[in-house]
Amino acid sequence: MTVSLELEYIILIILGFLSEILGTMAGFGSSTIFLPLASYLVEFKTALVLVAIFHLFGNVSRITFFRHGLDWNVLLIFGIPSFVLSLIGATLVGNLSQTFLKLMLGIFLIVLSILFLIKPKLAFPASNKSLILGGGISGFIVGLIGTGGALRASFLTGLKMEKEKYIASSAVVALGTDATRIPYYISSGFLPEQYYYLIPFLFVTAFLGSYVGRKIVTRIDQEKFKKLVLIAIILVSVKFILDGITASL
Repeated sequence: MTVSLELEYIILIILGFLSEILGTMAGFGSSTIFLPLASYLVEFKTALVLVAIFHLFGNVSRITFFRHGLDWNVLLIFGIPSFVLSLIGATLVGNLSQTFLKLMLGIFLIVLSILFLIKPKLAFPASNKSLILGGGISGFIVGLIGTGGALRASFLTGLKMEKEKYIASSAVVALGTDATRIPYYISSGFLPEQYYYLIPFLFVTAFLGSYVGRKIVTRIDQEKFKKLVLIAIILVSVKFILDGITASL
């Protein structure tokens, strides 16, 4: 079924708004929710850029609120490998088919979701080696398939930082990977010109969704809600995998 460009804009804005609310309430990146949904409406590579821009706006707001909590040591050890590998991952996108990328996204999200359902408090050891490895892996995955915030969080959580330091440092790393990969996506032609007009609306949507999510989060059982979101992501991912297998037959 085809829809008009105006209707696409409206649906994408609504999906982004809901994803930001759900992501804020569940405690992990809105891109993990928004990317699979947007990919059903527009081409995967177009969704990849739009969600990256949306994600960048969301991180700008977090940095604005928590900028005094930055941990520069983490930014250097974890951030630099993340930025470099994010760009490398982004350069591979143009050489891979949309079907293959969706298949990879589906597999990654299912594995990650099941892992967090089994081990909700998953955290990797706090060492420089772990941080370098974690920054590189999460950055590469973000550049290639557009989402990896939950994996990034697992490595940073092991540091047991104060909440303000964690939020600020994680947001700067995420912002850096977005700023690294977005120019490459756009220069490679992944974002058709007609979607440029959507960017200001994504900016507003990211801030509004984050604000509403923060207002609601204290009224729910966060652990139960997070499990429901993870199960929903698994169901969407199964559809991606089935589509990929069917297309390859």
